[in-house]
Amino acid sequence: MKITIERASLMKSLAHVQSVVERRTTIPILSNVKLDAHGGRLSLNATDMDLDIVETVECEVITEGATTAPAHMLYDIVRKLPDGSQVELDNGANEELLTLRAGRSKFTLACLPTMDFPVMSGGELDHNFALPAGELKGIIDRTRFAISTEETRYYLNGIYMHAGENNGVPVLRSVATDGHRLASVEVPLPDGSADMPGVIVPRKTVGELRKLIDETNDDVSVSLSETKIRFAFGEVVLTSKLIDGTFPDYERVIPTGNDKMMELDCKTFAAAVDRVSAISTEKSRAIKLAIAPGALVLSASSPDAGSATEEIEVSYSAENIEIGFNSKYLLDIAQQVEGETAQFMLSDGGSPTIVRDASDASALYVLMPMRV
Repeated sequence: MKITIERASLMKSLAHVQSVVERRTTIPILSNVKLDAHGGRLSLNATDMDLDIVETVECEVITEGATTAPAHMLYDIVRKLPDGSQVELDNGANEELLTLRAGRSKFTLACLPTMDFPVMSGGELDHNFALPAGELKGIIDRTRFAISTEETRYYLNGIYMHAGENNGVPVLRSVATDGHRLASVEVPLPDGSADMPGVIVPRKTVGELRKLIDETNDDVSVSLSETKIRFAFGEVVLTSKLIDGTFPDYERVIPTGNDKMMELDCKTFAAAVDRVSAISTEKSRAIKLAIAPGALVLSASSPDAGSATEEIEVSYSAENIEIGFNSKYLLDIAQQVEGETAQFMLSDGGSPTIVRDASDASALYVLMPMRV
């Protein structure tokens, strides 16, 4: 294989694929990116056996062929080359070595045989639909903060996507929960997704996908089966195994009898929570909300640091309630509210609270209270 490629193009594609490669792996070939040059294009492929990315970029192919090279090292070298460099990659003389030349720089990297590079076994992905990139960004941004990081409950380590209904209207619903808070977001059900199985997309896949779709405004083509999901857009194809588990019946967690509504200015509220929580202990981050008609008093105290209170105006006309929350969780949810007004649907001081964006009915958040 021998090619010449512009540094900026190579660096952009390498940046995408190398972030899938694990820093520590016991299988040497998984540290490598597979480079395949054919027909005026270079295909870069990286995998960790659960997640596989292929990106294609234009280049000048002098000799067609394929090799593998250390992904992070290759990216690091290309990143440090001067802007505007033309990069030559050549492994013609010795298949076990890849030579990289740019200007007066020359690097020789050890290669591993392409036959050792794993192929994520195919299988039919029977369900196919398209989502606008903006909708997919919204789904990820408004749910991923609630993904659990607790490995023992592995079935919560991702976003659960499934076809559902809201007042008889078909929707694609995405849900994430860690047991303390829950985020649920809906978009209109795309054509072709009506009979899709419910799937749990892993946290790492969600993170990589979010970085990639930042750079596109195209529709994202989604294909899935019971065990795999594939996202394709532009020159990128991202394929991932799904989490093999049963997502809990989240609808049982969403309270139905919360009849007391508090409306407040979300930015004012978030700033107050941020200030008052500065005093709360690092471990629990507990903050108390004392809600009365027209006013909300936020307070926190710590045996070591002292105490803090702040009052803000709210729209509320039911009986007084005192309820405690983890301030970080409150802030995470407040950041998802894009409109000016947040709505809190409450029952009492010991029951889960629903938070909604007054200007966007497609998202719903549930927050468990804590003792303060």
